[in-house]
Amino acid sequence: MRARLLLALPLIALSLVAAPTAAFAHTGSGDTAGFLHGFMHPVGGLDHILAMVAVGVFAFVLGGRALILVPLAFVGMMAVGFLLGVGGVNVPFVELGIALSSVVIGGLATLGRPMPVALAMAVTGLFAVFHGHAHGAEMPADASGVLYALGFVSATALLHLAGILAALGVARAVGKYGRTVAQLAGSALALGGLGILAGWL
Repeated sequence: MRARLLLALPLIALSLVAAPTAAFAHTGSGDTAGFLHGFMHPVGGLDHILAMVAVGVFAFVLGGRALILVPLAFVGMMAVGFLLGVGGVNVPFVELGIALSSVVIGGLATLGRPMPVALAMAVTGLFAVFHGHAHGAEMPADASGVLYALGFVSATALLHLAGILAALGVARAVGKYGRTVAQLAGSALALGGLGILAGWL
């Protein structure tokens, strides 16, 4: 029973990602539009989705404090990238960095080797800057910056949570092979990133 509940949690998390769209779709509010634009930006691109979920899986594979600190590092540095994007500061290779993020983070999850939490935070934070810059550079001119940022931060956090809960649910379901399955999920996410780089996806 408990395993079934854990397997259902990722679906609940993903449904929460879609909920704001349904709740605010017909309000006509400018503020709501700002939040929705921000919220939909990460979930509207496969490259963003793969990377966000990969962060959650990577955090699960590392375990311990990394389970919280790695996603927090991503969100924090994504906010820095957002400010750079809004400010018009040039960051080279943004699209390449976004595509490589799922390859590298998913690849690290696949390897499953112990890593200092600070290093894991630094790696994920570096790629988060690219994602945040894209969010900032593509923010609609009439959107509230604060609400737009709250939107993409909320979506990002939910995608991280979906990755963690999916890995946790599968791990509980398959027992001692759970970490191995999570590592395989990391390889699938990395392959997805390669598919984007190669133009297959």
